[in-house]
Amino acid sequence: MATGGKSRREESDNSDDELLPLANDIYGGSQRTVQETKGWDVFREFPPKQDSGSMETQKCLEFTVRLFKVLAYAVTFIVVLASGVIAKGAVLFMTSQLKKDKRLAYCNRNLGRDKQFVVTLPDEERVAWMWVLLAAFAIPEMGTLIRSVRICFFKSSKRPSMVQFVVVFISESLHTIGLALLFFKVLPELDVVKGAMITNCLCIVPAILGLLSRNSRDSKRFIKVIVDMVAIVAQVTGFIVWPLSENKPVLWLIPISSLCISIGWWENYVTRRSPIGLIKSLARLKEELNVCRYNIYRVMSVWKIILFLVCILFSIWVDGDDPAMFFQLFNPGFGPHNIVVEEVQIQLGGTLIPDLANATLTGDSVEVASVYKSATYVLLIQVFAAYLCYIFGKFACKILIQGFSYAFPINLVIPLVVNFLIAACGLRNGDTCIFHGTIPDYLFFESPSVFTLSDFITRQMAWIWLLWLLSQTWITIHIWIPKAERLASTEKLFILPMYNGLLIDQSMALNRKRDDQKDVKTEDLAEIEKEKGDEYYETISVHTDNTGTSPKAIKSSDQITRIYACATMWHETKDEMMEFLKSILRLDEDQCARRVAQKYLRVVDPDYYEFETHIFLDDAFEISDHSDDDSQVNRFVKLLVDTIDEAASEVHQTIIRVRPPKKFPAPYGGRLTWVLPGKTKMICHLKDKAKIRHRKRWSQVMYMYYLLGHRLMELPISVDRKEVMAENTFLLTLDGDIDFQPHAVRLLIDLMKKNKNLGAACGRIHPVGSGPMVWYQMFEYAIGHWLQKATEHMIGCVLCSPGCFSLFRGKALMDDNVMKKYTLRSDEARHYVQYDQGEDRWLCTLLLQRGYRVEYSAASDAYTHCPEGFNEFYNQRRRWVPSTIANIMDLLADYKHTIKINDNISSPYIAYQMMLMGGTILGPGTIFLMLVGAFVAAFRIDNWTSFEYNLYPIALFMFVCFTMKSEYQLLVAQILSTAYAMIMMAVIVGTALQLGEDGIGSPSAIFLISLSGSFFIAACLHPQEFWCIVPGIIYLLSIPSMYLLLILYSIINLNVVSWGTREVQTKKTKKEIEQEKKDAEEAKKKAKQSSLLGFLQGVNSNEEEGSIEFSFAGLFKCLLCTHPKGNEEKVQLLHIATTLNKLEKKIDNMEKIVDPHAQTRGRKLSLGLRGSTNGDALNTVAEGEEDDHDSESETDTLSTSPREKRDDLINPYWIEDPDLKKGEVDFLTPAELSFWKDLIDKYLYPIDANKEEQARISRDLKELRDSSVFSFFMINALFVLIVFLLQLNKDNLHIKWPFGVKTNITYDEVSQEVLVSKEYLQLEPIGLVFVFFFALILVIQFTAMMFHRFGTLSHILASTELNWFCPKKSDDLSQDALLDKNAIAIVKDLQKLNGLDDDYDNDSGSGPQNVGRRKTIHNLEKARQKKRNIGTLDVAFKKRFFNMNANDGPGTPVLNRKMTLRRETLKALETRRNSVMAERRKSQMQTLGANNEYGVTGMLNNNHGVVPRHRTSTANISVKDVFAEPNGGMVNRAYEASLGDEDDSNSMRLQPRTNQVSFQRF
Repeated sequence: MATGGKSRREESDNSDDELLPLANDIYGGSQRTVQETKGWDVFREFPPKQDSGSMETQKCLEFTVRLFKVLAYAVTFIVVLASGVIAKGAVLFMTSQLKKDKRLAYCNRNLGRDKQFVVTLPDEERVAWMWVLLAAFAIPEMGTLIRSVRICFFKSSKRPSMVQFVVVFISESLHTIGLALLFFKVLPELDVVKGAMITNCLCIVPAILGLLSRNSRDSKRFIKVIVDMVAIVAQVTGFIVWPLSENKPVLWLIPISSLCISIGWWENYVTRRSPIGLIKSLARLKEELNVCRYNIYRVMSVWKIILFLVCILFSIWVDGDDPAMFFQLFNPGFGPHNIVVEEVQIQLGGTLIPDLANATLTGDSVEVASVYKSATYVLLIQVFAAYLCYIFGKFACKILIQGFSYAFPINLVIPLVVNFLIAACGLRNGDTCIFHGTIPDYLFFESPSVFTLSDFITRQMAWIWLLWLLSQTWITIHIWIPKAERLASTEKLFILPMYNGLLIDQSMALNRKRDDQKDVKTEDLAEIEKEKGDEYYETISVHTDNTGTSPKAIKSSDQITRIYACATMWHETKDEMMEFLKSILRLDEDQCARRVAQKYLRVVDPDYYEFETHIFLDDAFEISDHSDDDSQVNRFVKLLVDTIDEAASEVHQTIIRVRPPKKFPAPYGGRLTWVLPGKTKMICHLKDKAKIRHRKRWSQVMYMYYLLGHRLMELPISVDRKEVMAENTFLLTLDGDIDFQPHAVRLLIDLMKKNKNLGAACGRIHPVGSGPMVWYQMFEYAIGHWLQKATEHMIGCVLCSPGCFSLFRGKALMDDNVMKKYTLRSDEARHYVQYDQGEDRWLCTLLLQRGYRVEYSAASDAYTHCPEGFNEFYNQRRRWVPSTIANIMDLLADYKHTIKINDNISSPYIAYQMMLMGGTILGPGTIFLMLVGAFVAAFRIDNWTSFEYNLYPIALFMFVCFTMKSEYQLLVAQILSTAYAMIMMAVIVGTALQLGEDGIGSPSAIFLISLSGSFFIAACLHPQEFWCIVPGIIYLLSIPSMYLLLILYSIINLNVVSWGTREVQTKKTKKEIEQEKKDAEEAKKKAKQSSLLGFLQGVNSNEEEGSIEFSFAGLFKCLLCTHPKGNEEKVQLLHIATTLNKLEKKIDNMEKIVDPHAQTRGRKLSLGLRGSTNGDALNTVAEGEEDDHDSESETDTLSTSPREKRDDLINPYWIEDPDLKKGEVDFLTPAELSFWKDLIDKYLYPIDANKEEQARISRDLKELRDSSVFSFFMINALFVLIVFLLQLNKDNLHIKWPFGVKTNITYDEVSQEVLVSKEYLQLEPIGLVFVFFFALILVIQFTAMMFHRFGTLSHILASTELNWFCPKKSDDLSQDALLDKNAIAIVKDLQKLNGLDDDYDNDSGSGPQNVGRRKTIHNLEKARQKKRNIGTLDVAFKKRFFNMNANDGPGTPVLNRKMTLRRETLKALETRRNSVMAERRKSQMQTLGANNEYGVTGMLNNNHGVVPRHRTSTANISVKDVFAEPNGGMVNRAYEASLGDEDDSNSMRLQPRTNQVSFQRF
């Protein structure tokens, strides 16, 4: 093995130096000369551009989603603005009716056009509007109460301390008193324009707290403080302007009410960074309130409503009225009452418009009926408008369109309200009948006096109102620059649980949380990169000082998302492997683009992640061809190795070759490690079932303990850092045939970031394949995800996150009773059913029982191959059905503890699951009853006959399942399924005819319409999957098969625990083959002897002979005086034949060595490398390996050298397999070897085949099967019997159905009477079961699906960015900002391997018009001389990036016809490139000095050949020894610590290297 220094030198020599401009000779290192191509063999075949399932609709979907995002911008902006304006206008309309003795000009259209009238609002009307204002305030508070109770009941909220409660009580009480003063005392005395303006002066306390929270670290602090002080002054002017100008003493309540109201938003403006102690204390209190807020507001919401009511009564009393009138006049106010209209004589005072103050009553009056529902209508408008404004505003924040669709419309509300009010009041003053017929003539706003524009600016103080508006905008500036993550929860978006209905725009601006964390700028990345030099994984050690103490602080890189893709493989086909490998390569490309964008373009990518792939290939070894003592990899491993290049070529659209895998012997078998084009690793763990347990669950235990136990928990860092890293480490569990896009993984990561309690998340699984069984599964999977999984997600937790495509949080798996319990060996019968048959469901059950949430993301699509044959499908479901029932029963049995520990599982959710479990258990009985009823309706037979006909096939099938082998059971199931499908077609026709008779109002019609309608609506809400509904007819025909026969097959075969799918025949040893031959001969001999002819020919098989014998034509032989035949002759012949065979084999072997090209009959000779590399060929002749029984018995040999001894951890036979390609051989570190040995010894040792134990388990499984079948049968039998007997007595036991009533009218001529009779449809017992059980489930699922669809749409829109090529968007941004925003897309274009040298392998002349212009011969000749790429994406990027020239325009050799960027973008890229180069030159000059703090410059800067100083860990071990692969360390890909050397430990070595396998004895 090479020394560390030598290895480092080799790695340095083979790396591409980032400090130098990328010249062709450096990039040439990433190419290899392929074998010379003959001139006649230059013709090419390129990978087809076939779109897999995940790619087919990608472009169409992306365009559709972008279109939806544009619509979301526009619609959300309009709705927030319009609803805000309407809500604010409605509130001002309410306050305008509260003024006592208010007089209003009345429309004279119906009373006399030549007269003038005024109206004074009676007390009944005033009281009604007071109640309406109370309701407008109370309804959002009731929403707060409901939300608080729900959180406290279904989830958890801590009890507050006395200090916390008192502070909230005082602030909320003052806030409520201020609102009451403003709306019942101040606003009624002001006209509506001034009232609207004054609502911009309610930010005084937040303004002061914001000023006091400024600290010295704020950028441009001085300017911000000045602006803060100006804003405070502007707010204070609002306290005095109207009291001074209006000369109304009551207006001096404005400063009091404004102060009190603004106190309600104190929490949002205190921070712990404040230099003032009081502010810091309040900030600490705010953080404490986050965990007990809902417990406080359960009480506070009710108290605020009561306090507001008390304030109303107090204001009535202050006005000189009896507070009791508030209750006494409630019914008159909201019931019919009259309004008195009085005629007046207007004295024209020289003004253009008459003034009511100059009017004198004439004494004539008239009463008009009030429109007493007006107040209710205005209340409904206000409540719905405010709620819409809040909901759409929250939606805008969640999908990251807050600036345009939230902040902008909220700030526009008051200006628009002021303008509309001025216009409306002006129109009403000009014509009192302008709103006649729309608004009751006796109701209108409190209009301002008539004025011109100059009067508006001076008298109405419009100029100072603009200052108030601007000051409010500055105080709420945080809503313009949000930093919240996608799909942030309500608690992360808003301080208080709900909104303020009376001040909707102010509450949404001031209640939106300020994101206090500092945003990272691109210029700060250099400092971060410096910090990353000592970060996980490559160089974690002590560098701050030499004291040897471990760093305690949590570092920023600990929060980097780390994804380990963990795939379990077994017997996948090439097509399935291709889909999986292409998915991994796409993730590799995406991760590389994000890493390169951060490294070279200096951008901050919030979606950045580390990535590594681990494949666990079960049963990867088989007996070697040459000897039973050695193992070789099986054909599936070789298929994987052969498929990688083809998959990479398809993904990157050019013929590339991935470097051969590095091979590691391992205690569990072996390991192959590839470095993919994006420099992420793909590690295939080859499992030998003779050394470690096989099957999927044990593979999962392997990677959990390896990645989370060994690779994470054994890091020499502080426990706090491990905690954070575990929280941000995710295992992406995959099947070997999965197909997905990087975007799907990103969506699951979003869910994980959104909720720290989320333990697992799964995506939408799409089955792929062909044939009727696949079509059935398409519909079944669609309905299961659309309705069932969406419902579980919305009302509780998803119970099963499928192992084929799910994301698990490392911290959740590491919790108590999860990972450790998952290693439990199946020793009881039920363990085999629950643990091994549905391991992914059991893992989710463990997570749920520990309090974690499991979610479903419908936007995260993955495609997997499903069973295409009937038998394979039935065997798969034979595993799934019992494990599903067992795990759900386990959860339900422990539901009290689960509800207590898991916030997301509640009693209603448990009740829902109990209903589903009851439906599953009673499913066969329900389907049987359905068939009985359908036979009666379709074939016009009686109930008993129908019952009898349906009983026979089920009894037959159960008998077959109990007595026959699986293949016969499946054959009968197929036959019955076909028969039931035809019967179901007849039933459908009969049901349609019955519906025609009963009409559309019958129970059956309503149920069927509801069912099909819900499916159709669900399909419409999933437009990408709409065609999944088409196979619904197959699903309908298969109902008896899938819900009756399949359930019976699964339960009766409960004792069968084989996998049932992807079974292949295993390779057998020579001993086993010989034994099978002997057994076959014995069986043949016995069969012959048992036959009549054998009996006649003699049953003694020539083992005896007689002194006298005779025969007749060979038909029989008669022996007399028999005695045993002697066997000496037979023994001698056998000995001679054996000796001749041995001699022939040995001669053949010697001929092979002397003349290796000669044609021989023997098998190929296999030699160890050490036996074949030195010495003369004749001296190393080895004998051909013989059968075990020969080699054991033979003592002498012709071999001149002994057979090479092998050590499975040093030189196993499989590692020399040429089919694994000529990759390097390396060895696991002692630490990892020790880990694997200990893990296998403790948890994963192979379970020996103990016949007694197997017999016990088999017996227990049969007992479990028998008891389960008996219970299952009895429950269904009793259910069928009860319902069927009720059905027989339906004439007495039924419910009259209120719909679809038939009315018969007859005329009796004798009595001359008309007889009217009604015929009601009857809801029979069977129908009752369906309506009340399945209809209820359907309603729950459909409602939940609708909410989940909205959440999914939000998720998709939140993760969608509008196309950066859009010119309008480009114009709004600076080029730097544009580059930052679209860095990932730019890097993906620049790192493409296809067309790197202006030579598009698979794209020349692609257009139909260019066929004749193709340079076919030139391309063939060029390809003949071309070196084949070994694809490294970052090198391709650097070649383009460092040779980019904006002045050359889009047609430069680097950015050719496929990659044209705008000239401005090119200039921005060039500027960024130059700054990066300058930084790196400066950094290089620093690292050339003697004092290198980090000591990671590498051999490139070490000209004297001295081994660089390694930093030491807390254990005084070399960091390289601890963390170098394959010890378990990963290199941090975000930023390399060494600026001059890209470590080859995680990148493709770019220079050709001799691939010799060498071993060294220990």
